[in-house]
Amino acid sequence: MVFMGDRATLLETGRFVQRRVHRSDSVMNAAFGVAAAENSETTEATDITEIIGTTETAETVGCAATVESTESAGSTGSAGAVEAAENPETPESLETRESPESAESEARHRRAADAGDTTSMSVLGALLLRRGDLDGAESYLRAATADGDRAAANNLGVLLHQRGYTDDAAGWWRIAAVAGSAAAAHALGRHYRERGDEPGAEYWLRQSAEQGHALGAYALADLLEHRSDVGAERWLRAAAEQGHREAAYRLARMLDRNTADDPHDAFGRPGLGPGPGAGVAGRPGAAARSAVRSDDGPMAGPATGRVGEAEQWYRQAAARGHRRAALHLGAILEQRGEPKEAGRWYLISAKAGEARAACALGFLLRDAGDEESAAVWWLRAAQDGDGNAANALGALHAARGEQQTAERWYRAAMDAGDVNGAYNLGLLCAAQDRTPQAEQWYRRAAYAGHREAANALAVLLLQAGDATGAEPWFSKAAEAGSVDAAFNLGILYAGRDEDRTALVWYERAAAAGHTEAALQVGMALLHRGEEHAAERHLRCAAGGGSAEAAFRLAGVLDSRQPPPGPPALGEPMPEKTECEEWYERAAEQGHRRAQVRVGMLAAARGDVDSAARWYREAAESGSRNGAFNLGLLLAREGSEREAALWWSRAANDGHGRAALRLALLAARRGELTEGQRWCARAVELGPAEVAERAARLREALHQELTA
Repeated sequence: MVFMGDRATLLETGRFVQRRVHRSDSVMNAAFGVAAAENSETTEATDITEIIGTTETAETVGCAATVESTESAGSTGSAGAVEAAENPETPESLETRESPESAESEARHRRAADAGDTTSMSVLGALLLRRGDLDGAESYLRAATADGDRAAANNLGVLLHQRGYTDDAAGWWRIAAVAGSAAAAHALGRHYRERGDEPGAEYWLRQSAEQGHALGAYALADLLEHRSDVGAERWLRAAAEQGHREAAYRLARMLDRNTADDPHDAFGRPGLGPGPGAGVAGRPGAAARSAVRSDDGPMAGPATGRVGEAEQWYRQAAARGHRRAALHLGAILEQRGEPKEAGRWYLISAKAGEARAACALGFLLRDAGDEESAAVWWLRAAQDGDGNAANALGALHAARGEQQTAERWYRAAMDAGDVNGAYNLGLLCAAQDRTPQAEQWYRRAAYAGHREAANALAVLLLQAGDATGAEPWFSKAAEAGSVDAAFNLGILYAGRDEDRTALVWYERAAAAGHTEAALQVGMALLHRGEEHAAERHLRCAAGGGSAEAAFRLAGVLDSRQPPPGPPALGEPMPEKTECEEWYERAAEQGHRRAQVRVGMLAAARGDVDSAARWYREAAESGSRNGAFNLGLLLAREGSEREAALWWSRAANDGHGRAALRLALLAARRGELTEGQRWCARAVELGPAEVAERAARLREALHQELTA
């Protein structure tokens, strides 16, 4: 039994569980505001940036304003240190420096400010504001503002905002914004958005963004994205190009969403993807895989389109310390077949506290054969509330036979909101023959929208004889996209002789790649005489590993060509035809009829050794035709005694011709009574021509005995 927690690739299973954990890793002091486009992006742990329509975005939580200094009234668009020095209004120019030069500079500004120098009053006010000395800062900022200093007006707004006088703050921001301060326009736009005035917010944020202010561009993009405005991408790109980390991440997410489908369950839950369950005749849920996906789950998307650009922005954000960007980048690299590089980014993200990255790293290590290290990372992720990691730990302990520990982790996954936990508990109970408990957990998962649990529940009900109760669960799972449930519905309807309805479900499952369903469709089409349509389905099933499909496909191809005759003397052995290759593929998978047919084709080519090998394999597997043909081959080679042994096996299994051969052999040896016995057996078994010959031989032997 394979349990949930296994997975094929990252894109197929979407193995990360979305969690809405609202917490702040570090919120900047409001005096700093969002002072550095490069350095203020510190609250990525919250998923708030993924929710369209938020007003508090991750980069600007806690403050609506940027502290400005006064040495220039230039642009605020630069993010580099050189531009910051040249443009003191940029946030970077306000970083404090704990050095004697800074203290000396502050003292110099204080002397000049006390002497009435406007610029020094503005700079000193900004320094004190940053330091948290609001009382000391206010007098200097008000004095500089009275002299018309734009940056001082903005910073006075910041100070008043910190004190809770938001309307007064907005008044000063308006003054600074009208004077050309991009930082103030950004703060004013944020203020209007918090008040619900979106037109006013858009106006001022656009003013800020068009001046090259990275935070203004980001805030404008957030507002536009909330309204599903296509212009959001332009401003996210503008902010990202200036080094705004969160903008780079959100731009990458936008590009990802535009290039990849986002499937949903028919149950209405995003992401419960199909996992291979079991047919009616098999174990419910065998080889099931985790398939929960979230909108913020890492995925690489398709190999074309704008995914390459998305990767570029993920890489930029990840390089600047964005842990969710590192997670997505790792997912892209893993899907592309670069596990070492993917592991590096997963590790960076996991060490930064991203539980999903720790879970992904665990899978990567597991795939590399290092289960112990994988368990360490799964444990770390599970303890942080990652349900998928808890499922993986449960699967690991279940595989080791530690059922109680496995059950504990599956319950932990369920408590974390992962419906797969309930499904896995059902699988665990089913493996222990605890059928009532298995049904209970399957029901819980099925009611929560888990389609493979619905299929497994239906299998249990069907095995208990409740076909009426099973059918609606099969239907619900199939409508939700469970391929196995669609196939099982086909079996259910076929058992009721509702062949037309059965074929509809078989075709649906076959279209989704179900091998056995494709075989059933192919056989139904053959029965109708639609040979070419049948061939297509048989090829799909045979390519999927079905021995029966390979045998039947070979039969279709075989019927289109004349039987090969023995090669003429001196001619090379003819090459194998496609139909013989399919027969051989089925024979190698243990298909007895295919083994007999391969032996016959080999014998027709004169390849006696190959023919004997395949006949023997079929005969030892219980094929009476294989035993009969092997007997014929041995008799021609002069091994009548061994041939008789194989004919006896075939005759005892109901092969009439083998019984007739044994009767003839006994007659030649003078064992007339034995010959009569085998004649009677051949008459009984048939077919008609064999029965007729056996009856004549029996009469002749009777006359010989009574003469």
